[in-house]
Amino acid sequence: MIEVTLLGTGSPIPDPRRAGPSTLVRAGGQTLLVDCGRGVQQRMAAAGVGAAGLTALLLTHLHSDHIADLGDLLITRWVTTFTEQVPLTIIGPPGTAEVVDLTLKAFDRDIGYRIAHHADLTAPPAVEVHERTDGVVWDRDGVRILVAPTDHRPVAPTIAFRVEHHGASAVLAGDTVPCDSLDALAAGAGALVHTAIRRDLIESLPQQRFRDICDYHSSVEQAAATAARAGVGILVLTHYVPAIAPGTEDDWRALAASVFPRQIELGDDLHRVEVHPGVCVRPAG
Repeated sequence: MIEVTLLGTGSPIPDPRRAGPSTLVRAGGQTLLVDCGRGVQQRMAAAGVGAAGLTALLLTHLHSDHIADLGDLLITRWVTTFTEQVPLTIIGPPGTAEVVDLTLKAFDRDIGYRIAHHADLTAPPAVEVHERTDGVVWDRDGVRILVAPTDHRPVAPTIAFRVEHHGASAVLAGDTVPCDSLDALAAGAGALVHTAIRRDLIESLPQQRFRDICDYHSSVEQAAATAARAGVGILVLTHYVPAIAPGTEDDWRALAASVFPRQIELGDDLHRVEVHPGVCVRPAG
């Protein structure tokens, strides 16, 4: 079984109800964090996971809203690990190593203060960065992770992840417009976690800068069409732009259902979905 928890379902616009884009995936005793948007660690705490308990961090791309809390995550993992400091594996597109290096550089003073103060902290946070755009990037203890390129141009490169465990599979798309490579990665998956915008609402806004996002994000209907083409069992929508107004959830679901005939999940932060081999069931609560 793979458990998917939507930690943050918000957008770049601060929202008191929604943290920034981030998703937690638990599989085979491993805990994977996909993207680390604003407020991710508060949501992790609510889900019962601390930074020291992460197995790996997976980054779909390097837009600020998807990496806003990277520094906080790295420092917190470092200072809350009381056993041997095992490097945090970070998998992302080319450019990830530079971003991680510069993030740690920004915390140089903090790191120095803590090493000077705590005798058991003798080295900076340990990380192991892997930059990939396709292929198998992880194969440990029954959990396999594959990546494939997506299309979020001019942001490039961007990637999606497919997590597999004992016949269950979940694909995490990140920001993208429909593309053949995502269709191939998601083919036959138990679940597809896909970001979505309401194009009808965005296009009515007076600010061109907001309307520009339609160029490189999938609408609800496009995300649903990707799920339908790939034949996935369940579509999980997240990273809602604009934020879902209370009471309008059925409107979003109806747009997706007009294209995708199977199970559709959307909700607030901490919404949880279980993905089983051949069967997808959302637990109550």
